[in-house]
Amino acid sequence: MNLQYPIGEFECPNLITKEHISKWIKDIEELPAKIAELVSDFSEEQLETPYRSGGWTARQVIHHIHDSHHNGYIRFKWALTEDKPVIKAYYEDRWAELFDTKSAPIQLSLDLIKALHAKWVYFLKGLSDNDLEKVFIHPEGTIEISLAEDIGIYAWHGNHHLAHLQIVATAAK
Repeated sequence: MNLQYPIGEFECPNLITKEHISKWIKDIEELPAKIAELVSDFSEEQLETPYRSGGWTARQVIHHIHDSHHNGYIRFKWALTEDKPVIKAYYEDRWAELFDTKSAPIQLSLDLIKALHAKWVYFLKGLSDNDLEKVFIHPEGTIEISLAEDIGIYAWHGNHHLAHLQIVATAAK
C-alpha cells in the first residue's frame, strides 16, 4: 500500500456527470461524521502518531482537513462571484507546522469541519449546471479548475485523509 496515497491520486473523469456530482457531494456530507467516529477514541499517543514515516501526525491531518476545506469553500465563492479568479494558494506544509495545528485539541477542528461541511453541502446542492462550469485559476501551473471538478477534488481529499487516519487507527490495534 502506498501510505502517502492510500486511495490513489485523484483522477477526474473526462465527462463529469450528475451522478459523479451527487456521489462527491455525499462524500463531502458524510466526511465529518466518519472522521469524528474514527478518532473519537484516539489516545494522545495516537494523535501524535504520523500516518507514515515523515508524514503528518493524526492531529495535524485533522487540523489540515479543516484548513484545506475552509480554503476550498472560499474558492467556490470566488469562482461564482468573479470572472475566472486567480485563487490564493497557501503553503499547507507550513500551516501544518504552526503551533495550533501541532497542539490544539482536535475537537476545535472537528466542530469546524462539521459546521463547514453542513453549509458547504447546502451550497453545493444549490449549484446550477452553469455554476458547475465556472472556473478559478490555480496559480501553480495556472490551470483552470471547474467547480464540478473541484467538488471531486475535495471529495477525494477528504477520503484521502480519512484513509490516513484509518492507518493510524489500524496501527494501534
